[in-house]
Amino acid sequence: MIFCFSGGKMSWAVADAVDYKGSPADPSKTGGWVPAALVLGIELCERLSTMGIAVNLVTYLVGTMHLPSATSANIVTDFMGTSFLLCLLGGFLADTFLGRYKTIAIFAAVQTLGTGMLAMVTKLRQLRPRPCKETATHTCEQASGFQMGVLYIALYLIALGTGGLKSSVSGFGTDQFDEKDEKEKTQMAYFFSRFFFFISLGTLMAVTVLVYIQDEISRSVGYGICSVAMFMAIIIFLAGTKRYRYKKSSGSPIVHIFQVIVAAIKKRKMDLPCNVGMLYEDTPEASRIHHTEQFHFLDKAAIVAEGDFEAGSTPNPWKLCSVTSVEEVKMVARLLPIWATTIIFWTTYAQMITFSVEQATTMERSIGRFQIPAGSLTVFFVSAILITLAVYDRLIMPLWKKWKGKPGIIYIYVYNSVIGFTNLQRMAIGLVLSIVGMAAAALVERKRLSVARAVGLTTATLPVSVFLLIPQFFLVGAGEAFIYTGQLDFFITKSPKGMKTMSTGLFLTTLSLGFFVSSFLVAVVKKVTGSKGGGGWLADNINRGRLDLFYGLLAILSIINLVIYLICAVWYKPKKPKAGIQMETYVKGSSAEEKC
Repeated sequence: MIFCFSGGKMSWAVADAVDYKGSPADPSKTGGWVPAALVLGIELCERLSTMGIAVNLVTYLVGTMHLPSATSANIVTDFMGTSFLLCLLGGFLADTFLGRYKTIAIFAAVQTLGTGMLAMVTKLRQLRPRPCKETATHTCEQASGFQMGVLYIALYLIALGTGGLKSSVSGFGTDQFDEKDEKEKTQMAYFFSRFFFFISLGTLMAVTVLVYIQDEISRSVGYGICSVAMFMAIIIFLAGTKRYRYKKSSGSPIVHIFQVIVAAIKKRKMDLPCNVGMLYEDTPEASRIHHTEQFHFLDKAAIVAEGDFEAGSTPNPWKLCSVTSVEEVKMVARLLPIWATTIIFWTTYAQMITFSVEQATTMERSIGRFQIPAGSLTVFFVSAILITLAVYDRLIMPLWKKWKGKPGIIYIYVYNSVIGFTNLQRMAIGLVLSIVGMAAAALVERKRLSVARAVGLTTATLPVSVFLLIPQFFLVGAGEAFIYTGQLDFFITKSPKGMKTMSTGLFLTTLSLGFFVSSFLVAVVKKVTGSKGGGGWLADNINRGRLDLFYGLLAILSIINLVIYLICAVWYKPKKPKAGIQMETYVKGSSAEEKC
């Protein structure tokens, strides 16, 4: 914190934040849990809206739009994948032009518009094919190109809103806490777990209340509720305008990254000096990042050479970059192997809202006179997340704190290296649980198929309890609790300070690519194992397919990925920094001639 003068009075202010007027943020009047709670509120409604659509969309596409199961699954995964891929766009706009506050407000309005349009699309009979029983031959007609086109417009408006919104919500929430204040730093640590708790709470409401309304009352009513919830969330979010802390944009992080890469390429034939202190550094001491040993090629961007300075002592950023700028790019580069090896988890997650829901539609779902909606089976998925978070917060963390003297740290020996796991271990646990979940899913599907063959492949409801699906939902749900919080913590805390929104978008692209990988695998498996009659592993009628083999394939791919992840986790470790010296001025004609 810093001292500031306002109205002739001296008061404390948060060093790197301003209030809504642009003045230094007063910690007694801005930030803290109250505005952070408003941010959590809009995330709650976003999850309620997005998951209320996604978890039950496959049943609408198969049952109402009369699309094949594999096609329907791919539409859902493409929709979710695009939603998270657009987080990169939202992060770029927030960091470069709009700031997080405006980005959240604008894209939340876009999502509200999309959900409202979807409610109208599902209401109008002209925008869906006739029921099978109303056709002359009692056969099912697939939705026309026009009908699907209008549906796609509504879905991808929602995807655009979700992408822009999610990239900034977590970052704007953490902006409400001062990392330099020990009390607020502790509160920010708990914000991460509360953030994911609200995500899970929104999902829980979606898969229970909203799915029931969609199935038993009306799709349009269910989607209308999503739109109203988002509109109310925007009003509540805007009400906190005067209480928020705002961080100033530091420019486009993508441009900064390319500047370092271009400068390093231009100087690729130059030799690095033996003394790190000869590299250029103009960053103030308090904000400086010291030199590390990885990615030596990038260090060449900080070599001072003739022509690097254009006017006076100002360097051309495309020719000369500071050591701190280079180290920021290195920090991003170190994230990428972990980023790549967590994608497969979200591929397994995609099966929980597509094929697993379709499995549920063929199984006995009645409890007395009440029939559980197929999409509501994901309640066990969300319950697993909430239970896992509660056990982790209330049991595991206190035990670790008592054992090690600080929360959330456990040490594991791999290849004789000691890795302190806060976020990396949680991600590893999530990957392991997803493997076990897919193995359980394969076994349950084998049982379901054996029953289908015994009673007849055309039987609408098989005499096998839907509760057999609970293990796969629970295991993958528990895995999500670990991997999501681990990824969120990892990508925010291990990224450069000015690139946190972009790194959040990078994290969310693992979800996006996971869904796209699912679509790709479905297409490949469908082509390799399928037949003209709609057979193969992923047959149009899943009773005639071999979904168990598809789940087994995912389990094998996940095991291979886990091995690679562990190698990357060992590689990702803090490097002992070497301090450099600051070069405030540059004398024309001088350069770093000392070489190794």
